[in-house]
Formats: sequence, structure tokens, C-alpha cells
Amino acid sequence: MLYAVAVLLVMQLAGEWVVRVLSLPVPGALVGLLLLFVALLVLGRLPVGLRQTADHVLPHLMFLFIPAVAGITLHFERLEQEWLPFVLAGTVGTAITVAVTAATFCWVLKRTQKG
Repeated sequence: MLYAVAVLLVMQLAGEWVVRVLSLPVPGALVGLLLLFVALLVLGRLPVGLRQTADHVLPHLMFLFIPAVAGITLHFERLEQEWLPFVLAGTVGTAITVAVTAATFCWVLKRTQKG
């Protein structure tokens, strides 16, 4: 489990580094997640330790969003002035997430039924 946590932290650190070097307007954690995804695709398998760690972390994923939600309370004035873009971004983002999740589920289902 320690190995897997170290891998996750190294990928996040790499993502933060890429964001700073390239001045990207995205969170470093997101870039780190994409780097992890690419690394797993190249590896061609999911290491057992990483799977076990993910199985323990995923049920508690909501706790990772608490700081972001609490941070929004510092910007209520801005939210009052610019509420429409936030609502649109949330609605469109949710619709895209649902569509991509459904497409991914169908793709995985077809792939598992073949083999």
C-alpha cells in the first residue's frame, strides 16, 4: 500500500511540475491523474498494490472535495455577481460527465462480453 501511495504522490508531483513549467491553467492533480492513466496504459496492467489502495481510497473520495467546497465560501460576493457561468459550467460539466461515463460503461461492457 505504501508503494501505491508513493506512486500516486509522485504522479501528482509530476503533474504539478508540468503545470508550473508549461503555465497550464489546469490543476496539477488533474495532469498527474492523466500521467498516471498514460503510465498504466503503457504498462498494460494495473499493479495489485495500486488496485488495493484504490479500493480503500475510492469509498472516501468525497472527503477530498471538502476543502474545495469550503474554499468557495470565501468568494460569495463573486458568486453573486457571476452566478450564471458557474451554473452553466456545472450543468454542462455534469451532462458531459454523464455522457462520457455512459459511453465508457458501454465500451467496457462490450469488451468484457467479447472475451
